[in-house]
Amino acid sequence: MTDVVDADELLRRIQRGRAHAAEAERSWRERAQSLTATDPDGAREAAVRALAYEAVLRVLEEIVSPGGRPAAADGVKQVT
Repeated sequence: MTDVVDADELLRRIQRGRAHAAEAERSWRERAQSLTATDPDGAREAAVRALAYEAVLRVLEEIVSPGGRPAAADGVKQVT
């Protein structure tokens, strides 16, 4: 990362990253739910990936809105 960027550009980049993390979290959550009955191992892996994106989303949300309410998440149903 050799580009010098101003605060507005940095905020835009963080917001794009936050939007990507939110979409990826939603996608993996849906995948986990759809695989629960047919592929428990795949559902478990998808659930873990959803949790990872949820963590990234929470960190980026804290950067954009420090001290704000935590991002509401439906969470992923634990598959055992």
